[in-house]
Amino acid sequence: MNREKKYDAIIIGAGPAGASAAAIIAEHGHKVLVLERSRFPRYHVGESLLPFTYHPLQRLGLQKKMEASAFVKKYSVQFVSVSGRASQPFYFETRYSQEIAQTYQVLRSEFDQMLLDNAREKGAEVMEGVSVTELLQTNGRYSGVTAHPVGGDPLAFHAPMILDCSGKESFAAVKNNWRVADIGLNKVAVWTYYKGARRDMGKDEGATTVAFVPDKGWFWYIPQHNDMVSVGVVADGKYLARGGVRKPEEMFKREIDNNQWIKRYLEPGQCTGQYWIESEYTFRSKYCAADGLVLLGDAFGFLDPVFSSGVLLALKSGVMAGDTVHECLVNNDFSASHFTEYGNVMRLGVENMRKLVYAFYSPGFSFRKITDKYPELAGDITDCLSGDVNKDFSKLFTAVSEFAPLPEELPYGVPLNHPPQFQAA
Repeated sequence: MNREKKYDAIIIGAGPAGASAAAIIAEHGHKVLVLERSRFPRYHVGESLLPFTYHPLQRLGLQKKMEASAFVKKYSVQFVSVSGRASQPFYFETRYSQEIAQTYQVLRSEFDQMLLDNAREKGAEVMEGVSVTELLQTNGRYSGVTAHPVGGDPLAFHAPMILDCSGKESFAAVKNNWRVADIGLNKVAVWTYYKGARRDMGKDEGATTVAFVPDKGWFWYIPQHNDMVSVGVVADGKYLARGGVRKPEEMFKREIDNNQWIKRYLEPGQCTGQYWIESEYTFRSKYCAADGLVLLGDAFGFLDPVFSSGVLLALKSGVMAGDTVHECLVNNDFSASHFTEYGNVMRLGVENMRKLVYAFYSPGFSFRKITDKYPELAGDITDCLSGDVNKDFSKLFTAVSEFAPLPEELPYGVPLNHPPQFQAA
């Protein structure tokens, strides 16, 4: 290796989790390095923000920039039956104050660039086009990384805290064999982008639409600026590949005919590029942290995207882990136990959302059935689906269990030096 550098914290990955953590740690006055394999702006799917992203964005000082951006304002969500019949939009303002109730549909290349620029402005150093290939340890504690710039020699970077924000690649979990699939949510997604597709008018222009297809599959339909729409279908792989279909474009186009709303809204538009496909969606890392290491965002765990929770969980983990890393640096103590509360908060949030995802995919389930029998629980459903995921939802899930089987909570996400046993919050 041709040179070594030392920092207070090294962050693997510059997506929402990494950029938000970098901004928080740098704001505290620490020396932070972000290592990113891609060069920004770069493409990423996952464009719909939940209302409760307001809080981490406010903490990061980005709310004013979001308000001044070209991102489409999102006030509501609607559901469309297999027959093509759309529900009345649910407006977030019926439950939340205006600053929370109005959120955004973002173009991730622009949104992620905004987050990364914010980290730079707060003092973080960012290196793009650099792939991390190894985690370094000293006396059993993580203490650095080996990284390779494109076309360059390997470099060693050292810091008492390493933050894995590598996204679904989940670098540390894969290296350490910590990654565990949630086999009950092993779905496949196929998606693309349309220009000129239909959208509703006025306040409903930015609504997220979830449109059902047979066998508990569903389309997302997310309006963006520049007259673009992100649209994709998620279902079991066997369903999408039925009849021997293997090409993503063929899978996608066949499902358009299975929901008349989707067909009608896409009809005036034109597909602008490739068809993307991704499988084996949902997983969790056995551990959220080890001595000198913490996992954030999708590197901690990825959940089926039906309720658009990914960016919220990434931002939330970045802010919370960033503050905890600051405490570790102040106390000069980098043991995994400092991330116990962080792990519990993230696990509870993921588990609450995960239960609703499981219910969503259960045959015959609908939220309408819950609210018809228990109208007082409509607010709890709204809160969880809007990103207020760390409330006590025990009454809600007791009711949901009458209509759909709920999964056992996964015993994953604790710090490594704690017994890997789930502790209900």
